[in-house]
Amino acid sequence: MDYQQAWDKQEDFLASVVAQKTENRVNSSENPTSNYLFFVEHPHVYTLGKSGKPENLLLDENGLKEKQATYYKINRGGDITYHGPGQIVGYPILDLENFFTDIHLYLRTLEEAIILTLAHYGIAAGRYEGYTGVWLDADNDKARKICAMGVRCSRWVTMHGFAFNVNSNLGYFNNIVPCGIDDKDVTSMQRELGRELDMDEVKSVLKGKIADLFEMILV
Repeated sequence: MDYQQAWDKQEDFLASVVAQKTENRVNSSENPTSNYLFFVEHPHVYTLGKSGKPENLLLDENGLKEKQATYYKINRGGDITYHGPGQIVGYPILDLENFFTDIHLYLRTLEEAIILTLAHYGIAAGRYEGYTGVWLDADNDKARKICAMGVRCSRWVTMHGFAFNVNSNLGYFNNIVPCGIDDKDVTSMQRELGRELDMDEVKSVLKGKIADLFEMILV
């Protein structure tokens, strides 16, 4: 799905959940708010978060056209990242008041879902102190990032989320300073395992891990 189209959908769903919360407060109602989990693959696109530096995109307009890529400045946290085919982009639209009101715990929980998914495939992953996202060999000079994260939260309702490299074309990361980090590599499941993964299978495993960690039932 086109990035702008997916962004618009997220904004619509976030607004509907916030409206539910407002109605509940006005009517002193305890009707549960809705929660959503979207998985999408985007055409080649670079997105720059609120705290990002435009110079971390190493392409001009002609360069973007040559790469058949688009570029957006968006309202999530974090710096610049790449989305494209073969990458699972996860957009949870969750009312954290249904779970826990702690944005740092939210990020750590999303990271944990990715870590457990990778473990399912025999890939040892973890966190890199001082950075968000999921890393391999974070304790040595071979550190490489396999999942980037950037979220926004309004009235405890989340949007944006994570970008998990499964079968991604890693060459597209050469056109940016990924997440503003210029001395670390980026990787994918395909690169680590030496084979192409079944995207639907990985999505199914990941959905299960997210559901378990948030103690939610997927319907």
